Amino acid sequence: MYSKFPPGYIARSTVKILIGGTSFFALLETFTGNEKFHKEQILPLVHRYVDAETAHKWGVRLAKSGLLAYYSNNQKEYPELKTNVFGRTFKNPIGIAAGFDKDGEAIDGLRASGLGFVEIGSVTPLPQDGNQRPRVFRLLEDKGVINRYGFNSAGGGVVSDRAKQAYRHDADVMFGVNLGKNKNTVKAELDYEIGANYFGNFCDYLVVNVSSPNTPGLRSLQSKEHLIKLLTTVRASIDRIDPARTKPKLLLKIAPDLNDDELKDIAKVVMDKRYGVDGLIISNTTISRPASLTSANKSESGGLSGAPLKQLNTQKIHQVYKLTGGQVPIIGCGGIFSGTDAYEKIRAGASLVQLYTGIVYEGFPIIGKVKRELVECLQKDGLTNVSEAVGADHRPKK
Repeated sequence: MYSKFPPGYIARSTVKILIGGTSFFALLETFTGNEKFHKEQILPLVHRYVDAETAHKWGVRLAKSGLLAYYSNNQKEYPELKTNVFGRTFKNPIGIAAGFDKDGEAIDGLRASGLGFVEIGSVTPLPQDGNQRPRVFRLLEDKGVINRYGFNSAGGGVVSDRAKQAYRHDADVMFGVNLGKNKNTVKAELDYEIGANYFGNFCDYLVVNVSSPNTPGLRSLQSKEHLIKLLTTVRASIDRIDPARTKPKLLLKIAPDLNDDELKDIAKVVMDKRYGVDGLIISNTTISRPASLTSANKSESGGLSGAPLKQLNTQKIHQVYKLTGGQVPIIGCGGIFSGTDAYEKIRAGASLVQLYTGIVYEGFPIIGKVKRELVECLQKDGLTNVSEAVGADHRPKK
């Protein structure tokens, strides 16, 4: 039978249609936030062909683009997750941790992603490059990440301009600024004071970060003597803010590697009203290396995050909640990949939780997944609101 089409035309057209259709499907699944497609198709390709730091930059650009607002699964909110912490209402208790958007480039994009709150930084007063590359390593077999960024930052001037543009005191998604110190600063309290002066008028909360393992001497600031001096200085800066403005809450971020005595000292300090600490973030990355690690990158220096940190982190939340009698709100951060992971930290004593490494392995659709699964956990236990679960593991069983 004679065909009016030239030889091979139908075959070539069929291939083009298949490629076009497949590409359209991939784009559709990507930009509507299909959880399985991201986890099983997109991220494995990224991990295979893109180094960790470049992929991180791509993630920030994606958030900055505003496309996360189209991730339909993330946009659903649940009345069970609406909660009040720090005197503010959160539509859900899921936030993104510092370290992702270091320079405040994607505040509005992250706000539109389905998160309940956003934290940027760490920000140092002066710009600094951080440590030499390579400085970020995936532990694929362990679902972990080791980083030794070393507070790479665009500096307080640049980032505070971005924060000023993004800040709205009545925004339904709070954002905080995580403060760090420059590597060569001797009097650390001065850097945190400068950070508080830069951002005090343009954020909902400030975080004193003295727990990164990648700045020499930083973790020593968690000792009681240093901590009192540091917090007194930052609190004074916040108190100088114009009374007509809403003052930011003051949070302290601690390491998961503190011993029992160190935790007791920190609990005493944060409960002392003289220092004005409004909450704790537990925790930063760990310098420990669990024996269970199997990745070839397990011996890299730096802070370990992700699934290998989960158990240690939850244990520290338990301890601090008990030491403070639940009087100081806790944000739990470390190894959250599911609603069950979040629920464990909330039952341990966290009022809010933060993600980061989970995004490395499952993409931004993890936000919607964790919210949905967290609601399922609440319903399974007969709870009507997430606030009822905070510290539940410390209450007598009925």
